[in-house]
Amino acid sequence: MSLEAEVQKENKNRVVVKVGMLGDMQIGKTTLMVKYIEDKYDEDYIETLGVNFMEKTIHLKNVDVTLSVWDLGGQREFEALMPLVCSDAKAILFAFDLTQRNSLFSVKRWYKEARKENKVFLPFLIGTKFDLFEAQDDHYKQEITKQARKFGKKMHAPLIYCSANQSINVKKIFKIILASVFKLRPKVKELHDETREAIIEYNMKPDKHAKHDDGDDDDDDDEDAAEKKKKKKEKKEKRKKHKEKRAKMESAASK
Repeated sequence: MSLEAEVQKENKNRVVVKVGMLGDMQIGKTTLMVKYIEDKYDEDYIETLGVNFMEKTIHLKNVDVTLSVWDLGGQREFEALMPLVCSDAKAILFAFDLTQRNSLFSVKRWYKEARKENKVFLPFLIGTKFDLFEAQDDHYKQEITKQARKFGKKMHAPLIYCSANQSINVKKIFKIILASVFKLRPKVKELHDETREAIIEYNMKPDKHAKHDDGDDDDDDDEDAAEKKKKKKEKKEKRKKHKEKRAKMESAASK
């Protein structure tokens, strides 16, 4: 076999999968990345300034797959670097802190901006710091999970809770990513009870013809739906009163 043929054969057995990570600052993105790549947990991590990336190679079905994970700092000033993280990414993790409600609502903005840079990536919604989330009351857990599921559904994204501190679901996140990228069936059990376990939900069947949501449409939010229903009712009543008034005027004129 010629040297050129050997190089081509070797390249066929090597694949690079780029994975982006987006989300607010201090929610545990870098900690999650380091835990997966190096299996280390450092509570006093150095905040990401700009972009950070790490790589890990695994063997999958006779192919060496290199996961190249790119982490964007959560400060607004680094959003100009988003193309560096999103361009050519096969998957993007949208992370939020399970104990910080605002970081979940920020996902909508991150997702919208990411879609401007890359129309074809696979999105994943990742709730971090599950070890702290466990200490919350059931009502809080249910409310956060309800909203997270709503966002995940709109994004067509698996929803996974994890803890880098306690090594919960960290490896499973990337197993599901690789399965999704290579269209394989994940060998990961789904979990759905947010009051007892770190949920893993990925078995979705999105509409093949549906366009990706850009995050602008808020019509499915409970508060907006209720407001629209109220306005519709008021408009209907106003129209009814107008018809009744007009009927009375016409009746008086005919006499």
